[in-house]
Amino acid sequence: MTPVLEAVPNFSEGRDPAVVREFARVIASEGAEVLARSADPDHHRSVISFAGPPRVVERAALSVARLAMEAIDMRRHAGVHPRVGALDVLPFIPARGLGLQDAAASARRVAEGLAAMGIPVYLYGAAGTGRSLSSLRAGGFEALTGGFPAGREPDILPRPWAHPGVHPTAGATCVGARPPLLAWNVCVSGLSLEQVKDVAGRLRESSGGFVGLRALGLYLPSSDVFQISMNLEDMERTPPMRVFEAIEAEVDRMGGRVTQTEVIGTIPGRLVLSAAASRLNLLDPDPSRLREALLAEVRS
Repeated sequence: MTPVLEAVPNFSEGRDPAVVREFARVIASEGAEVLARSADPDHHRSVISFAGPPRVVERAALSVARLAMEAIDMRRHAGVHPRVGALDVLPFIPARGLGLQDAAASARRVAEGLAAMGIPVYLYGAAGTGRSLSSLRAGGFEALTGGFPAGREPDILPRPWAHPGVHPTAGATCVGARPPLLAWNVCVSGLSLEQVKDVAGRLRESSGGFVGLRALGLYLPSSDVFQISMNLEDMERTPPMRVFEAIEAEVDRMGGRVTQTEVIGTIPGRLVLSAAASRLNLLDPDPSRLREALLAEVRS
């Protein structure tokens, strides 16, 4: 059985559908299978999930990174989501026949390739040395243009390097290896932005909330929506429905209501589809998007 590796690059482009389609085309042209893609104009961000044999996935990741470097100018980028680069985050996830250390080895190889293109690289997760993704992106691209703050030096810096900070237009890329996670957004109405931020703040792990939960409270002006944007990193220790029910209870207590839930990328099987469709008002609850089913169909 051929091993299968998944990659989920996050690009700082969510407003030009043609560019996002080109990202997907380039990935597919290298022989990888595109599993899912999404884009949001307020986040100004797109996410593409793809999979295949490790070397194919590594090659596709470097090819689309080069396109992102050419297509995106971070000096003109603004969105509600934290970011440090054109290709902002590039996690590798072991799928079939691979372990986390295999994904980390792929991450490090791709990181060296990105540095050879001229992109400073931060390593995180199983590929890194303990620095969290949130700490690496603190202050965003703008915090890294004039130089690297103490403790924020990249793990891999292109050589020679003439810039005081990150690449002037492409920024930096955070490359990591991790298990599957749930990236999801819960939209609410009837609350203020400060109230939404308060709910997110009290639920996330860093404030003593749910283990493995990263959460931000955001306002999306193009759709006039308040959103709790989350990554749930450990669905075994923290079932998604426990998080959703806590959000619903807090929002209801404050006089608002949950209006819909959006999952970014493939839908993990642990987010039980039947419950999700009826309980979360899930956008596009299509069984064909289930992560496990999609990975099982990847050509060997």
